[in-house]
Amino acid sequence: MITAYLTHPECHRHHMGPEHPESPKRLDAIHARLMRAGLLQQTMQGDAPAATDEQLTRVHPRSHLKSLEACLPEHGLILLEDDTLMNPHSLQAARHAAGAVVRGVDRVYRHQADNVFCAVRPPGHHAERDQAMGFCFFNNVAVGAAHARARHGARRVAILDFDVHQCNGTIDIFRDDPEVLICTSFQSPFYPWRHLETEASNVVQTPLPAGADGAAFRRAIERDWRPALVDFAPEIVLLSAGFDAHRHDPLADLCLEDEDYYWITRLAMDIADRHADHRLVSVLEGGYDLDVLGRGVEAHLKALMGLPFD
Repeated sequence: MITAYLTHPECHRHHMGPEHPESPKRLDAIHARLMRAGLLQQTMQGDAPAATDEQLTRVHPRSHLKSLEACLPEHGLILLEDDTLMNPHSLQAARHAAGAVVRGVDRVYRHQADNVFCAVRPPGHHAERDQAMGFCFFNNVAVGAAHARARHGARRVAILDFDVHQCNGTIDIFRDDPEVLICTSFQSPFYPWRHLETEASNVVQTPLPAGADGAAFRRAIERDWRPALVDFAPEIVLLSAGFDAHRHDPLADLCLEDEDYYWITRLAMDIADRHADHRLVSVLEGGYDLDVLGRGVEAHLKALMGLPFD
């Protein structure tokens, strides 16, 4: 398998304070772990472009872009919402994060890679159509999905989100859209407390109680996601890859292990292989214990590259 690895130095320049868990150190931890494992050298590495206004406004109104730009500080930090802060480089980093998924979609449609991992930040899956929240400014995976439809004619896009938090932003943007299937697993009840009871026809919700382990996670995914994905037969599979459901992550209470991230990635690849000519693009979401994050992404990339877990 040819796996592309997309990132950009600008993603390091966004920060929200020295004690904030969504830190540039997250990308450093991923890079160091993959280098030590000899995996990064086997990927096709590239820089992520900045998403254009045209690409962003497929999922966010122009007023959202202007509102964020109006808040951009000349120096220091500004609080947007709860614990979502912005520094002078935040919006450029966010544009590169969204642009990575756009570039990844182009790569798999042009057969330049079998699959893609976007090692970018800020994350995106909490960003709603017109609201930044949950460390997120633009909804990266939604921008990629909209690009697949607009540029490559995709009519069945599957978005699989295995972050510990529900992808409220992705649901807000694509709710009841028959061309987008959203499968989301998450700890419940838990942040973001929105769309938890949605009855949208295109959303498969897999809530898990605090303390749920890998076996419970796998049973629920097999029960909820696989039948829906087989029926939907997606033309491209997009992953919102969060690693904060691990038992050692400090922000939540699920109990997944490294092997579970390998397993869920293989399941997504199986769907992409069967229905989407291998087309799969993954983008980083959560994961806040640096060691656990590096190990989780290592397991994720091993699966993407067709390597055994051990």
